[in-house]
Amino acid sequence: MKAFLILEDGSVFSGTSIGAKKDMISEIVFNTSMTGYLEVLTDPSYAGQAVVMTYPLIGNYGITPDMESKKAWPDGYIVRELSRMPSNFRSQGTLQDFLEEQGIPGIAGIDTRALTKLLREKGTMNGMITVNEGYNLAEILPKLRAYTVGDVVSKVTCEEIYVLPGDGPKVALMDFGAKNHIAQSLNQRGCEVTVYPADTKTSEIIHSNPDGIMLSNGPGNPETCISIIEEIKQLSNTNIPIFAICLGHQLMALAHGAKTYKLKYGHRGGNHPVKDLASGRVYISSQNHGYAVDFSTVEKNIAEEAFVNVNDGTNEGLSYIGKSIFTVQFHPEACPGPQDSGYLFDRFMDMMKGA
Repeated sequence: MKAFLILEDGSVFSGTSIGAKKDMISEIVFNTSMTGYLEVLTDPSYAGQAVVMTYPLIGNYGITPDMESKKAWPDGYIVRELSRMPSNFRSQGTLQDFLEEQGIPGIAGIDTRALTKLLREKGTMNGMITVNEGYNLAEILPKLRAYTVGDVVSKVTCEEIYVLPGDGPKVALMDFGAKNHIAQSLNQRGCEVTVYPADTKTSEIIHSNPDGIMLSNGPGNPETCISIIEEIKQLSNTNIPIFAICLGHQLMALAHGAKTYKLKYGHRGGNHPVKDLASGRVYISSQNHGYAVDFSTVEKNIAEEAFVNVNDGTNEGLSYIGKSIFTVQFHPEACPGPQDSGYLFDRFMDMMKGA
């Protein structure tokens, strides 16, 4: 069946329908990872977006037991070629069947290199995937330009508190759309991890007497999370060590009076170099974000810049002065990788132990 990808600038790409047979409108973003397509699909940070995979062959090792959450979150999926016959001893099915089961429409057979170049030149755009060959461009374009991602944190957070048992430090993990490997990275280090919904009040967290607080990744514009930012302000005024990743990093900065802004086309993939300003070392990181902290708006007595992106110089981490708080924009829990920056969880462990 034919399918079409229509962008808000009027560009149209023609290909083959994959996944669910339905129309969708979403923000179109691209990911440069060569592997880990299942982790991308099940990353809650993609809620409200449709993902273009720049690597040309996707689905070649099938569906494996590597989901980062309970379901897939993107609104749509866009690939050059979808492998129909996976080959892997861990494979439990095809990507095509998975997309259908998850209700995600997609398109294959288009020039994803040309599409990615367009998104890099013009910036992230809204788009539509449709199987309707009689589409009316004049009717569709106003709908595309009016689309906004909206409040997606409330859609992806857990519904109730749950616990990963452990004999070590007690960590309160705030779930703004947390990937499973954040909790697992702490749990593997012996932590007892209690995962809380995004709207949990500070008083409840403090009452549980945690040794540390983890602020997770998540989707959407951080500035729309007004009530969450107010709770983070209160959490940051405690003496409890805090480690924040991605959206959590942005929310902590906003809670301290800094500003965030939307990147032209975001950072999404498993090959982004970041520099640790304390050591001078460069690490390859996994990233998935469309917004960044404007470090020029961070007051000098509030926080120091800890990491920067080697490619474009954007802020990738902050260390808060006089507080046991550090935050990063990238994903140290990255699976399938790279795992260069996993040592940051060990740093958090030392903080909770008073080092």
